[in-house]
Amino acid sequence: MNGVDGVEASGRGRADSADRESWARRTLLFIAPDDTISESLVHAVEREFPWIGVERVRDLSATWTAFEPSVSLILIDAVFLSEIDSCSAQLARFHPAAMTAVMQDDGRRPLIPDEVFASRVVRGVLPMNLKLDVWLSVIRLMLRGGEYFPLAMFQPYLNNGMPHSEAKESKPAIKRQAAFEESGQLTCRESQILEMASQGLQNKTIAAALRLSEHTVKIHMHNIINKLGAHNRTEAAALFHARRVAAAGMVPSADRPVISTLT
Repeated sequence: MNGVDGVEASGRGRADSADRESWARRTLLFIAPDDTISESLVHAVEREFPWIGVERVRDLSATWTAFEPSVSLILIDAVFLSEIDSCSAQLARFHPAAMTAVMQDDGRRPLIPDEVFASRVVRGVLPMNLKLDVWLSVIRLMLRGGEYFPLAMFQPYLNNGMPHSEAKESKPAIKRQAAFEESGQLTCRESQILEMASQGLQNKTIAAALRLSEHTVKIHMHNIINKLGAHNRTEAAALFHARRVAAAGMVPSADRPVISTLT
């Protein structure tokens, strides 16, 4: 990995006294193939967070035991993402207080956003190409129970499902959105939130992508439902798809339904 791996253990080398007093000693557990997590990276973590001990295991089955001190944060390599939910019971049994996040290293195994959001276990993504001080700041956030998802993961949703290069060259999506806003009297922000909700994203994920509070997203969704005369979130999404199809002059086909089922 470019930004963190192989870096000299040059973290700030200090943690404020309030942190030291408020945290009992805990374990940070890396689940990754051999040689993925360097010694310098482990040393940087333990130097930055003196109350943290780092443990490394090579596969998920090695986590099915209690660690001393107890595990506060589990960081898994993306190669194990497809297996993590099947191990949720074991993780909850042996590490009940631990938050789980997946390490993102696109040079090894690119993350698929839908795969991350569908997981019942993963509560964050840790990019491995950050500068060391930024990377350690994300670790600190996760150790405190915070969730982190890099904004770049949401770019396809913000671009109406298209890569950024295609979005710049293609204008029909913008015209469809404008037509929908006019017919539904939605603000630009409301239309943006409804677009993401119609793709199955939950409020906390939308909030992270748009850098809003989850409460603000809930208020927007309430206003959207009222403005559209819908009964619930699912019906609002169905109206969104139907109006977008109509604005584009398309007739929905049998193999392309316009209603999105939201959970």
